[in-house]
Amino acid sequence: MKTYRKELWFETKQRRELINITASVSDCLQESGIKEGILLCNAMHITASVFINDDESGLHQDIEEWLEGLAPEKPYSRYRHNGYEDNADAHLKRTVMGREVVVAVTAGKLDLGPWEQIFYGEFDGKRRKRVLVKIIGS
Repeated sequence: MKTYRKELWFETKQRRELINITASVSDCLQESGIKEGILLCNAMHITASVFINDDESGLHQDIEEWLEGLAPEKPYSRYRHNGYEDNADAHLKRTVMGREVVVAVTAGKLDLGPWEQIFYGEFDGKRRKRVLVKIIGS
């Protein structure tokens, strides 16, 4: 049994962005040398998410609008959390989108469905944040 750990770092230019990280995660898998096992990929910050979905721009807009409808950024005064920071909406968006994904590793590849891609969702950006990739297998 082997294990592998790597951190991927991001610093977005906007407050909210969805970034396709499938290629970076695949690179980690190749580096690991693991052919069969499980890959965990998780956001290490409470205002960011890792999730799996289709890489289609219309869907990305729909996700943004849907999340903004559920937890609008403004007015900041609507949230009790917003005192020191103005990011309560980002915490709620992360709660909805989730913290991590687990993907099977088969024959040295990510065992994803035909349209599945791995995304980093940033909801309170413009600062350095990280994603953990942990792979266990043989």
